Amino acid sequence: MKITVLSDGAWATAVSMVLVSNRHEVTMWSPFPANILTMKETGRNQSFFKDFELPKALQLSDSMGEAIAGSEIIILASPTQYARGCLEQLHEIGVEPAQIIVNLAKGIEIGTLNRMSELCEEILGATKYAVLSGPSHAEEVALKTPTAVVVASGDKETAGLVQQVFMNDSFRVYTSNDVVGVELGGALKNVFAIAAGICDGMGLGDNSKAALITRGIAELARLGAVLGGDPETFAGLSGLGDMIVTCASRHSRNRHVGEELGRGVAMAKITEDMGMVVAEGIGTTNSAYNLAKSYNVEVPIVSEVYAGLYEGKDLRQGVRDLMTRSPKSETQ
Repeated sequence: MKITVLSDGAWATAVSMVLVSNRHEVTMWSPFPANILTMKETGRNQSFFKDFELPKALQLSDSMGEAIAGSEIIILASPTQYARGCLEQLHEIGVEPAQIIVNLAKGIEIGTLNRMSELCEEILGATKYAVLSGPSHAEEVALKTPTAVVVASGDKETAGLVQQVFMNDSFRVYTSNDVVGVELGGALKNVFAIAAGICDGMGLGDNSKAALITRGIAELARLGAVLGGDPETFAGLSGLGDMIVTCASRHSRNRHVGEELGRGVAMAKITEDMGMVVAEGIGTTNSAYNLAKSYNVEVPIVSEVYAGLYEGKDLRQGVRDLMTRSPKSETQ
């Protein structure tokens, strides 16, 4: 199939590599002409994924119109807080009814509190939409480490087609019809990854992280149920699976942000050092906190991460406040 990947980040690059290896005709678009030129000259994505050679069959373009012309699948891989601009540009060019939109971004837009499916519908109208998510660090996917993810769509045929397009002997894809649950799992796990990094930065140990992950799943399921997600989804690849990998891995940008915060590094310094690399959890913490607040859903971990990032609350005090909350049953 002819497929266009909109973005040139690490995950966009790794996904492009998977699709090329599956013998699809793939074009990766970048909003940065200088980066396209460098990739063509060096055969590597020096800005975001420099340790891996790009497949020779991968086409590169800085023209969105040229990149999507004739594409059967358009993959949205821009970070959530930049997705609106990308989608507006895509809307101006025009999306054909037969073209499938596959979202990879894991976040909730600040301000509107839109999930990516809602943002796509707002800007593009009704489309054949699917979201692909799960425990899948770009570095390990590029190395062909066995990986399993989930693709969710309201249309069974669309989910099945995307599954077949991505599947190979190192990249296994399951299907789901729970777009809400898969999107929320992918988004909120980044917030909990920041919290896990804070635990690591403070040297709190394995007990603390295990408690964080399990209670984080409880918060995710509580909010997800209110928004219409399937509880089983949060025990799956885009819930528990993505939570484990993001909270524990050295590859996790969100866990890195939390670890630096836990060590006492200022947020401004952390983001400066990361350069153009985006940690989705920073913006999603804001959105998730306000989304839960708007539905009157209790999310104590999300609330403490929000207070630490946006209100300057002492992180150790946040840990104490979590541990000294009123006694509850485990189902609360």
